Amino acid sequence: MAHRKIAIAVSILFIVQMLTAAIGNTFVQAFVDGDPNKTALTIGVLLMMFSGLVIAAIGLVLYQVLKLTKHRLATLVPAIRIIECVVAITFGTYVLTQLQTVPDHLLWVYILAGSAGVILGYLLFISKLVPRPIAVLGIIGYGLILLGVPLDFAGVLDMNQGIGQLMLVPGALFEVVVLPIWLIAKGFNKVQQSA
Repeated sequence: MAHRKIAIAVSILFIVQMLTAAIGNTFVQAFVDGDPNKTALTIGVLLMMFSGLVIAAIGLVLYQVLKLTKHRLATLVPAIRIIECVVAITFGTYVLTQLQTVPDHLLWVYILAGSAGVILGYLLFISKLVPRPIAVLGIIGYGLILLGVPLDFAGVLDMNQGIGQLMLVPGALFEVVVLPIWLIAKGFNKVQQSA
């Protein structure tokens, strides 16, 4: 697949993933908050599972470009994204069969997303596949997610509200606005081999 097509595919996949996850999570959260509508719950879980499949696809498609940078490190991006997909499907199956969510389910997903994202940002930074400020935004965004998870587990903040939710904003901007707009407009730069 040509780099231009990969850039557009990645952009579309990031946007589709974020939208399906957001809508699906809204339906699941409504059920958790007391809405007894099992049809809405099922739709929400299926959207979350679909989002997981899209996450895996993002990793696999990105790998086509990232493998030209630091090959061994680049393999971690699709590997972690595939694990994230399996986790999403497993958690979704649990919700549908038990009619309750896995405690702190989003935090477990954030650990995987943040890990893959920091690696992605680093590879984009060293290779200059995109302008460095975009890569830095990714590193900061995913880094904040990784910082927020242990703080949430420790009860210092809640990643679903207040400061915790604000910590998700840079990563969301990277995935849904800045990186997709750049990739659609300009595509990936020629790979700069790193030492």
